Amino acid sequence: MGKGLLITFEGLDGCGKSLMMRKLGKWLRTRGCSVETTCEPGWGEMGQSIRKLLLNSAFGSVDERTEALLYAADRANHCAAFIRPQLEAGKIILCDRFFDSTLAYQGFGRGLDLDSLLALQNFAIGSVRPDLTIFLRVPVEVSFSRIRGKKDRLEQEDKEFFERVLAGYDKLAAREPNRFRVIDSGGPIDQVFSTVVKAILPLLKG
Repeated sequence: MGKGLLITFEGLDGCGKSLMMRKLGKWLRTRGCSVETTCEPGWGEMGQSIRKLLLNSAFGSVDERTEALLYAADRANHCAAFIRPQLEAGKIILCDRFFDSTLAYQGFGRGLDLDSLLALQNFAIGSVRPDLTIFLRVPVEVSFSRIRGKKDRLEQEDKEFFERVLAGYDKLAAREPNRFRVIDSGGPIDQVFSTVVKAILPLLKG
C-alpha cells in the first residue's frame, strides 16, 4: 500500500455522513491535500447496477444472504478498481459507508452470522483497511425525522430493525476504539464538523 489514507463514514441514514464528508473534503483540499470522495454501494457502472438491485423496492424482497453477497461484490469491485489504486497513489479517500455497514445492517440488523460476514468482507477488500472510521451517531428517531422523499427498500424497515443496527454500530465501535471515533451528530452542523476535523488531525500530523 502507498501512503494514502482511507477515512470511512458510518451511521444511520440522516446522520450527516454525506454532508460531513463533503465539508471535510473541501477543508482538506484548501490545505493542499489530494482528496477523493466515494460511496458504497454504487461506485462505477457496475456499482450503480448493484445499487439498483439492492435498494430499488420495485425488485421486491431480497434474501438476506443475497443482500450481503451483493454488497460484498460491490465492495470488492470498488476496492480493486478505485480505492486500492488511489491509496497507492497517496490520495486521501473519504468513503460514505464501508464494511462496517454490512456488519451493522446485515449482521446485527438482519441477524446473519458475524464471523461469516467478516470472512466475506476480508475476502472482498483484501489488504484495504480504514485508517479511521467516523461513526456519526444519532438516535433512530432523529434518523427517521431527517429522511426526506421516497424511502428506498432498506429505509422502509421498521424501527426495531434500525435499533438493532444502531446497537450493532455501538458494539463495533467499542470493539475497535483505536479505529472508531464516535461523534454525536445531533448538534449544530458547525459543532459536529469541528469534532470531525479534530478526529482526523492526528492522521494528518502522522
